[in-house]
Amino acid sequence: MQMDSSKKQSRESVAWDWQTPDPRPNQVDLAIPSDPRLLRIVRLTIMHLTELAGFVEEERKSVALAVDEACSNIIKHAYHGATDRPILIRFQLLDHGLRVLLRDYGRKADLSKIKSRELDDIRPGGLGVHLIRSVMDVVEYDNSLEDGNLLTLEKYLRR
Repeated sequence: MQMDSSKKQSRESVAWDWQTPDPRPNQVDLAIPSDPRLLRIVRLTIMHLTELAGFVEEERKSVALAVDEACSNIIKHAYHGATDRPILIRFQLLDHGLRVLLRDYGRKADLSKIKSRELDDIRPGGLGVHLIRSVMDVVEYDNSLEDGNLLTLEKYLRR
């Protein structure tokens, strides 16, 4: 799913001026190196923020798994396993859920190739995109930035 240019522009300009701290209510910014050992920090942050947002435990765990998978995909596909590249994450508590913006500066994603394999193809791996799309309500990839990619994930509360 691609974003229209107005959404793309507003999210990019709001989200990624990391030169100047921008503390805002209901927002947490996190910058980590692309080291899989540090993804626990992301999972713990997600678990806490989804609790604050009002998600039940099962949804909190699912969202944490989806964001972890998205970060793992950045490490594997954008950074080819390098452990010293930046992953910038912005968490935004919404009135109706949570938005997570994931920014990398690696190889641009080929949007035509972002898909999961068939579920009846029984073998290890390849289901991360399926997992992310099945858990999250919004999954938007943006590779139009000068460098790297921006992935927007949103999960809404079930009322």
